[in-house]
Amino acid sequence: MLVDAGLVVAGLAGLVIGAEFLVRGGSAIATRLGVSPLLVGLTIVSVGTSMPELAVGIDATLNDAGPLAVGNIAGTNIVNILLILGLSAAMVPLALGKQTLRLDLPAMSISAVLMLVLSLNGSLGRIDGVILLLLGIGYTAAAIRSELRERATPVEEEIAEELPAKGGPLWLRALELLGGIAAVVVAADWLVDGSVSIATDLGVSEAFIGLTIVAIGTSAPELVTTLMSTIRGDRDLAIGNLIGSSVYNIVFILGVTALVKPIEVTSDLIRVDIPLMTAVAVLCIPVFVSGRRVSRLEGIGFVALYVIYLVVLLVFRT
Repeated sequence: MLVDAGLVVAGLAGLVIGAEFLVRGGSAIATRLGVSPLLVGLTIVSVGTSMPELAVGIDATLNDAGPLAVGNIAGTNIVNILLILGLSAAMVPLALGKQTLRLDLPAMSISAVLMLVLSLNGSLGRIDGVILLLLGIGYTAAAIRSELRERATPVEEEIAEELPAKGGPLWLRALELLGGIAAVVVAADWLVDGSVSIATDLGVSEAFIGLTIVAIGTSAPELVTTLMSTIRGDRDLAIGNLIGSSVYNIVFILGVTALVKPIEVTSDLIRVDIPLMTAVAVLCIPVFVSGRRVSRLEGIGFVALYVIYLVVLLVFRT
């Protein structure tokens, strides 16, 4: 058990560190080549911060631990909205940008509902993966088009300030990128192996481990960046990136994972966790649109809901 716990801890740490190196190296190379900070933020940074979930999903599926992969996606999205967004709003009320209201929020709800519908037959196959990826491509195209309209505004400069510096030789940045990818792949294997062993030893489901330990661990990059953005006053970017990450987790991460190998979806996930994730996404629409902001009280309420969810998981699923 101690060895397995060590694998989980090392895997989570490796995922966070590897994703950071991947984002830093990839962003620096793209910026050096003259790519717009807006496009870098929407592509390399978004993909880089989602690499832990992707690596875990593919590794889990290839090791016949599909419920862990699906549980990780559902759990991560619940963590993103109820815990991370809730904590940020509890610190400082979060104002919502136009793109968040018009594009990101509807996309999050639609992708969550689609994941629920596609999962009802107990599996996610390659055709389901294609459907999710097509939605992801459409969402990305719409996001890029929306962001490009902001080129002449301070948004470009604001995003540029968030990106890593592009100094240093190009070969060093390339090494940073490749090292980040390698770290994420190896760390994901450690995390999945350790998690599956712990689930077996404790007599709990792989989905439970994915919903809790793995979901919270792979959400660490989003937690740090969102809280830091909130403290710095970049609240519109913080909430937009968080919701955008929740969309990408479903349409790209789950989509690619299902393309690699069909994924088993257990009855508990279908009855409880995926519907809860969907309900959280849909609930955000009236909460966010009503005042175009997330108040401290609403943030505290979100965190309280997450604590209740964790307690229910521990009491009824262990």
